[in-house]
Amino acid sequence: RRATYAEAVAVYEQGIERLQQHDYASAADRLQSVLDRFPEEKELHERVRLYLNICRKQAAATAAPQTVDERLYASTLAINGGRYDEAISQLRLVRDEQPDNDHALYMLAVAHAQRGELAEAVALVDRAIAINPENRGLARTDPDLDPLRADESFQRALEAAPTPAPDRPPVRPHSAR
Repeated sequence: RRATYAEAVAVYEQGIERLQQHDYASAADRLQSVLDRFPEEKELHERVRLYLNICRKQAAATAAPQTVDERLYASTLAINGGRYDEAISQLRLVRDEQPDNDHALYMLAVAHAQRGELAEAVALVDRAIAINPENRGLARTDPDLDPLRADESFQRALEAAPTPAPDRPPVRPHSAR
């Protein structure tokens, strides 16, 4: 074995550890340094390149969402992961771009409900129902809205007679929650 082998393996293992921690940028830096600093360690290079590609793909996948669909998808992941501030931030961008996107409004209601911001959540779910009455049925059974169940305004929104559908179809992306 070469004298550099142990050091190269140590840097490689640091990269793998950061990869397992989902710190893709740091992992990629460590792994790339194995290629750059230890060119003679060819037996490590194949594995390093494999993990380096994984890091780059993951880093690209976690880049900031740019489109409405990407933001809705990122918001869904954030809500499912309990990261409500992140979801609200993305959903507000969608709402600013598409004020009548009932799915974004409904998801905003969920995020606010989970944060205990009941008045905001009720107003949002009420607006989502007004835009798309099908949201009423979803809201009746959605456990994410359980914090709202005792709120009288929420109960009234669920009991209200179905409203006529809007003149245009509701915005419903494929990445729906």
